[in-house]
Amino acid sequence: MTALGGVMLCTGTAASHPGSALDKVLAAYDQDEHRDLRGVVVLHEGKVIAERYYNGETADTLHDIRSAGKSVTGLLVGIAIDQRKMHDPDDKVSTYWPEAKNSAIGDVAIKDVLTMRSGLAAFDADPASPGNEDKLDAAPDPIAFLLSAPRADPPGSRYRYNSLTAYAAGVVVAKATGSSMADFAQTALFEPLGFRHWKWASDAAAYTKGQGNLSLTARDCAAIGEMVRGQGLYEGRRIVSANWIRRAVAPLVGISDSDPYAEGYGYFWYSKPADQRPGGSGLLCIGQWRQ
Repeated sequence: MTALGGVMLCTGTAASHPGSALDKVLAAYDQDEHRDLRGVVVLHEGKVIAERYYNGETADTLHDIRSAGKSVTGLLVGIAIDQRKMHDPDDKVSTYWPEAKNSAIGDVAIKDVLTMRSGLAAFDADPASPGNEDKLDAAPDPIAFLLSAPRADPPGSRYRYNSLTAYAAGVVVAKATGSSMADFAQTALFEPLGFRHWKWASDAAAYTKGQGNLSLTARDCAAIGEMVRGQGLYEGRRIVSANWIRRAVAPLVGISDSDPYAEGYGYFWYSKPADQRPGGSGLLCIGQWRQ
């Protein structure tokens, strides 16, 4: 397991701890016996106030952020809508991918894809599930695998965490933009945020893996979190519309009965009410982080 502190996290108010105190806290993990912590970046009002790396890692180390890549895919759907390459999350998958029309995924609304309610018979916690992520990864033709995935529930009726649905979102972005999702991410998100070094893997069908396999530095992960905290603004530049950010991090689906770490789910983003003393309560939102 690879752990990164401050990964795509946004709160209603920023931490106010002085950097020197945080440095002491972070230094205490230098000798942690588990050796799975790689880096921590702490921002306050957009500025780095504490930063530390562990187990031979540096600020330039790329980390596979695993399923946090799903949250980036969700942001890219929003940017595609902002740029009018896509129209509305109520649109069906087949609106942008006509070849999917007669499949179980074809008539699913984009909003149901983004909230893990596609209805596909895909559940990553169940190895026997027809659409399990391991089977997707092993498929010689991932697109054919997705199009052949059966339906288990009516779209929009049930939250079921799975990578196949997030993969479908990445395919839709590619179809709508006319480029690979990695290329679209570079020009529409990563370059505006100042990223210089990153990797996003493609599958056997040459589609960017919208379900994960994105590698970023800890600082760049923190930049995404700061942009989301800023309602789509980063260093004064509009990256994503505020409207999309609000919808993405909103608790659109209650998941507390199936997830011990979060209470709500938005557009590939988790949320959980957080007590921010002093000053009352707020909302904590964080990108996907599954192992």
